[in-house]
Amino acid sequence: MYAIVEACGRQYQLEAGKFVDIDLVPVEPGQEFVFDRVLMLVDGKDSQVGEPYVSGAKVTGKVLAHDRDSKIIVYKMRPKKGTRKKQGHRQGYTRVLVSQISVNDKVLAEARGDKKPAREKPQPEARGAEKPAARAVKKPAARAAEAPAAERPAKTAGKPAAKPARKAATKPVTNPAEKQDTVSSSSQD
Repeated sequence: MYAIVEACGRQYQLEAGKFVDIDLVPVEPGQEFVFDRVLMLVDGKDSQVGEPYVSGAKVTGKVLAHDRDSKIIVYKMRPKKGTRKKQGHRQGYTRVLVSQISVNDKVLAEARGDKKPAREKPQPEARGAEKPAARAVKKPAARAAEAPAAERPAKTAGKPAAKPARKAATKPVTNPAEKQDTVSSSSQD
């Protein structure tokens, strides 16, 4: 289940148990914050759309902290005037943890107080106790001791034969004088 709310001139999609960063609000950390401008509630296939707000709906959260975003650089320049202005800005925000979504004091969705337990990983013994016995890996020294030297395959048996050496490209060497003779002799005919 989620709700779409309007806060600080923006719209946010909120779910119970998740946090949202909104513009700085004057509420101390640890106190409750209520989003009362609920535009839409969605619960699976059921949804309620407000006109403009859903009556009696509210989203309650807890303010976690106030902080500032990363710095952006604002640079203004007027060409051909020699005017340049460089300025940094960090926008303040408030982080709110959404605790519950309710309509007319009926809680539709609530954040779980305890976190979902992590999936337990199976122990190595339980995962595949029979695998090490099934595929016993023999060390090279153990393999060499088992098979007699005559039965052992040669190390180069699986390798392809060496490539034959490339032959040098042989071009017929022609003497420029001979070349002229052949050209002149063919033109005389």
